[in-house]
Amino acid sequence: MTTPASWTVGDVTVHRVDEILLPRATGPWLLPDATPDVVAGQAWLRPDFADDENILRIDSHSFAFTVDGLRVLVDTGIGNGKERANPAWHRLDTDFPQRLTAAGHSPDSVDLVLLTHLHADHVGWNTREADGEWVPTFPNARYLTSRTEREFWAGYAMDEARRQMFRDSVIPVEEAGLLDLVDVPAEGVEVAPGLRLLPTPGHTPGHIAVELTSRGRTALITGDCVHHPVQLAHPGIGACVDIDPGRSEVTRRELLGSLAGTDTLLLGTHFAPPTAGRVVPHQGAYRLSPVPADSA
Repeated sequence: MTTPASWTVGDVTVHRVDEILLPRATGPWLLPDATPDVVAGQAWLRPDFADDENILRIDSHSFAFTVDGLRVLVDTGIGNGKERANPAWHRLDTDFPQRLTAAGHSPDSVDLVLLTHLHADHVGWNTREADGEWVPTFPNARYLTSRTEREFWAGYAMDEARRQMFRDSVIPVEEAGLLDLVDVPAEGVEVAPGLRLLPTPGHTPGHIAVELTSRGRTALITGDCVHHPVQLAHPGIGACVDIDPGRSEVTRRELLGSLAGTDTLLLGTHFAPPTAGRVVPHQGAYRLSPVPADSA
């Protein structure tokens, strides 16, 4: 097993904990307006973020780091052994826990799990199967998400696939008393020194991004307010699963505008390696200037 990729942000080391590279069909399904012709117009996307036929690469991973003595995990991926309608997510069998442990964050040691939103590919490792039951993977952690997010889904007419996801990956954490709901105002909320949740609604109503600051350096973990770097060049391109596409675009434009030309490290939750970079102005919009992972 390779050493997890990592980036230094002040005194904090942020690890990318890989789960899987999603199937090639994922990009055209998820971002249908990112056609090969559109992608071809952005040569900087190749070869890392798109292949030689201009098909997007989409990744699934989490981020782990330690701040203020707390071992933190941001989003928990798809998970193993879950019954899922999406074939790419169905009954996976990956070595994610071993990769997390290799990054210095064994499941029992995690103190805080931040969930950017409650979609199946962001909550799957909330739980693991034990003796036929779904139990919290991180039994010593507090799981945090926004109150707006949880309350939205509580009142939403879910299809069976989404109900299944809540039954196996959200409700067991709630029943264990480990899920905390956080009010996230417009200016964000600090949940630990240097660790702030920012409201980035649209993909889901309570979606949050995670901002990390240490010794004058800043990083921002996107969740799904930005799925792929092609959206930097074309912020109007949205995901087929956005709950509120208009709000999602506004959020994306505001966020990218605030980051452009700054030293903030953007860490994309679905960005294929090299995953991280800085937002720079480009052709009337933006592009990602990749920042390679630290040397092992």
